[in-house]
Amino acid sequence: MYPSSISIYEVGPRDGLQNEALLPTAAKVQLINGLANCGLNRIEVGSFVSHKWVPQMADSAAVCQQIEQRADVRYSALVPNIKGLEQALAAHIREIALFTAASESFCQRNINCSINESLQRFEPVFTAAKAAKLRVRAYVSCVLGCPYEGTINTAQVAAVTHALIEMGAYEVSLGDTIGVGTPRAARSMVDAVSQRVSPSQLALHFHDTYGQALANIVACLDSGIHTIDASVAGLGGCPYAKGASGNLATEDLVYMLEGMGIETGVDLPQLAKFGQQICQQLGKVTSSKVGQALQS
Repeated sequence: MYPSSISIYEVGPRDGLQNEALLPTAAKVQLINGLANCGLNRIEVGSFVSHKWVPQMADSAAVCQQIEQRADVRYSALVPNIKGLEQALAAHIREIALFTAASESFCQRNINCSINESLQRFEPVFTAAKAAKLRVRAYVSCVLGCPYEGTINTAQVAAVTHALIEMGAYEVSLGDTIGVGTPRAARSMVDAVSQRVSPSQLALHFHDTYGQALANIVACLDSGIHTIDASVAGLGGCPYAKGASGNLATEDLVYMLEGMGIETGVDLPQLAKFGQQICQQLGKVTSSKVGQALQS
C-alpha cells in the first residue's frame, strides 16, 4: 500500500550546487528562502567541508546566517568531522549530515579511508552532536553500484546502515550515486536493509543518470519508507558519468507523487519558477522534465 504522504528532503542547495558553477551568496539565500516558501520543510543548505576541495560551499556559514531560518523548516548541513560540526553550530544549524559509502573502493577514493575508519571518525561527531542536541542524518552512497567495484552486495549496504543507526543517526539516506539501479534491484536492496533497520528510519536518494530514478522510487513506495531526497531543477551532475544527469529533479518527483494521490505539501508551479530562476543564474537549462513543460 502506498503512503498517503511523502516527506521530501531537498538537497539542491548543497548536493546540487556543489557540482555547479560558483554562485553569489545572495542567489543561494534567495533560492533557499524560495524553496521554503514553496512548502519544502527539510532543506540541506550547505556543507562545512574544505574550501579547497569544494569551493562552491565556501560561503555556507554566510548562507546559514542570511536565510530566514523559518520555525517550520528544518535546515541541515553536511559536516565531515568535529571542525565541521563546530562551524555548523556557530551558524545556528540544528541538524547535520554525515557521509560514508557501502563500497570500500569508493570510500577510499572519496574520503581517503575504509568504511570502518569512516565510522570510527564519526564517533566523536555523534557524541558532540548529542551533547549539543543536534539531529544527525547519514548518507550511504553506492548502494546499487560503484564506479570501481560494480554491483554492491545488499548485505554490505544493510550492515553500514545498521551501524549508523546504532551510532545515533535518526535517518539514513540510501544513495544510488551513479544512478545505475533499476526497479527490481532497488526494491531488493531496500528489502535487505529493512531486515536490519526500520523503513521509517530510511530515505531514498536515487540519481537519474540512466533515467531510472522515478521508476526505482515507485518500486519502493510501498516499502514503508516515507522520505525521498531530490534536487530542485535536477541540480548537480554525476561526476562518475561524464555529461550525465545526476540528482532527481524535485519538480518531477512532486508531479509524480501528487498524480498518484500522495501528498507532498509542495506548490509545484512556484517550485518550478524557482528552479527556472536558479538555472538562469547558472546559465543552464533545467534538467526537470516537468520544469521544462511548465516553462513552455
